[in-house]
Amino acid sequence: MSGRARPDERSLRLEAVTIALKDRVLVDLSLTVEPGTVTTVMGPSGSGKSTLLAYIAGFLPPAFAAAGTVALDGTELTALPPHRRRVGLLFQDALLFPHLSVLGNLMFALPQAVRGRERRARAEAALAEINLAGYGGADPATLSGGQRARVALMRVLVSEPCALLLDEPFSKLDADLRGQMRELVFAAARERHLPVLLVTHDATDAKAAGGPVVLL
Repeated sequence: MSGRARPDERSLRLEAVTIALKDRVLVDLSLTVEPGTVTTVMGPSGSGKSTLLAYIAGFLPPAFAAAGTVALDGTELTALPPHRRRVGLLFQDALLFPHLSVLGNLMFALPQAVRGRERRARAEAALAEINLAGYGGADPATLSGGQRARVALMRVLVSEPCALLLDEPFSKLDADLRGQMRELVFAAARERHLPVLLVTHDATDAKAAGGPVVLL
């Protein structure tokens, strides 16, 4: 019998997830995000979009009350600590570590099982994949906004997540860079067969994602 996961097991599944703040219910939904597809969550500010991502990733502030199950790759996540959930998060800001070089940021994110020279080799290969070969020794502060965004994406991907959560990662980029980053992110997710949950205010992001849209 093959040990390979069934397609439905590789999906991100939310079942009867509810999140409330005091007496106000912000989120009440069930959904399945299939591998290699993007589901977009839209809604006004304060509707619970980013709060939903925090619940999935394991960072929900204690002020919120939450219930329901989140399963990824056949594993129920809600009882696991954040570092064991294998969920990648990409935010509005690149949030690169200022005390590390560009290469150091990528090496930091690699799985612990990758050791010795292999860590550097993988980080350098990741930079080449986003057309930043030769930038490993650079200070992140010297990069352009688009370059920082690409490094932030690759730092998430080298950690080998099983799902990708996008919290308005394109919102601070100009129109040209926004389109380029959307294409890069969505192509990387499809190539790696990752289920992706995108939070955005921008309908053009949802259109580019090409998947289901959930309104909160």
